[in-house]
Amino acid sequence: MYEVIGSRASRAFRVLWMLEELGVSYTHTPAMPHSKNVTATNPSGKIPVLIEGNTAFTDSVAIMTYLGDKYDALTFPAGSIQRARQDGLTCQINDEIDALLWMAAKHTFVLPEKQRQPEIKEPLKWEYKRSILRLSDKLEGPFLMGQKMTIPDLVLCHCLRWAEMAKFPASGEKLQAYREALERREALARTAALP
Repeated sequence: MYEVIGSRASRAFRVLWMLEELGVSYTHTPAMPHSKNVTATNPSGKIPVLIEGNTAFTDSVAIMTYLGDKYDALTFPAGSIQRARQDGLTCQINDEIDALLWMAAKHTFVLPEKQRQPEIKEPLKWEYKRSILRLSDKLEGPFLMGQKMTIPDLVLCHCLRWAEMAKFPASGEKLQAYREALERREALARTAALP
């Protein structure tokens, strides 16, 4: 049994969704960053945290990679060319999409008000629009890597949902249709219904 610590309205969503896709048992402890539940297991205070036995795992992509390898699901085998491509896509999404969204969030509500630079959000949106077009070109369909759903699909779909809430530019028809197809998955619906 796993425990996922972190608010569903965070990157914990990805881990929860993956566990739903895998069909494995877990408990969910909603918690905000730096709360007691979080710092007790992750001194940095960051979420999500996955607890397995006496071990705490951190960072959503690292957790998802561990689960994918453990259950041989939503991933290609380590050491394969497909895995290298998969990991490249995951890194690209983290570097060029997630990082921009996180920077905008920091300058909206995360940083102390005195440290926020709201004007940075417009250049971030401009860069996001360029990056999302590059990702759209890589979509092989129905998933990023063709017929198999993999970890970068979960990360990208989460980012597309986040971008919409943050009022970032639209992702275009191709990625919108891709997102809508992923959002019809029962596992995602169960995740979205969590507290």
